[in-house]
Amino acid sequence: MSTTEQWESVAGMLAEAERTNSESLDKAAELVLGVIGSDALVYTAGAGHSLAAVAETFYRAGGLACVYPLYHPELLPIHGAQSSTVAERRSGLAAEVLAATPPGPGDVVVVFSTSGVNPYPVELARVAKANGAAVIAVTSIATSSAAPKRSGTTLAEEADVVLDSGVRPGDSSYPPDAPVTAPVSTVVNAFLWNLVLTRVLDGGAAAGVDVPLWRSSNVEGGDQANKALLAKYEPRVPPLR
Repeated sequence: MSTTEQWESVAGMLAEAERTNSESLDKAAELVLGVIGSDALVYTAGAGHSLAAVAETFYRAGGLACVYPLYHPELLPIHGAQSSTVAERRSGLAAEVLAATPPGPGDVVVVFSTSGVNPYPVELARVAKANGAAVIAVTSIATSSAAPKRSGTTLAEEADVVLDSGVRPGDSSYPPDAPVTAPVSTVVNAFLWNLVLTRVLDGGAAAGVDVPLWRSSNVEGGDQANKALLAKYEPRVPPLR
């Protein structure tokens, strides 16, 4: 397979993700618009390499400003590769993370987890829903179905809205007949999140709702625009400091 063919394969996966999630994307955008309209927050979470998707949602040029990233140092492989796997399999960590910054009614919690079977993402969804928040799962049904069940249920089963990434078990995409490299979950997760944002922007325009979006600090007027958003959200989102 050539580089061009590999790109076409990934592009096809993205197109399929958009097609199969069309209705769920609309529902997710509706939930996010509700957050904006009620001046609530979108909490985003993940573990391991799904934290790359959390970074994509937070303080990003063109990204949504009312986002609170949920994080624990033990979940990041850079702080300890093997210990990060142990952490996401540890029951109780999700409750600990959410206790420090509890979402509530009106808020939305977006959980990124390709396998969606470990205690951390599953318990995040459970605790968030118990607090009255809506839950959007960005996960892979195919991977969840094949993965060892460690939490009784899966993230998809606990969520209000499911965005199915379609990532095959193992995440790799190359070579196509027996994939061992070129993982794609990060690419698909970012794509699905940005599809939500495009729908949020269009929905906001139709409803007369101003969608709070970060500007790049490297364009004219960016710092000034962001200053107003920081003044509004920093008191409720300490990671913005």
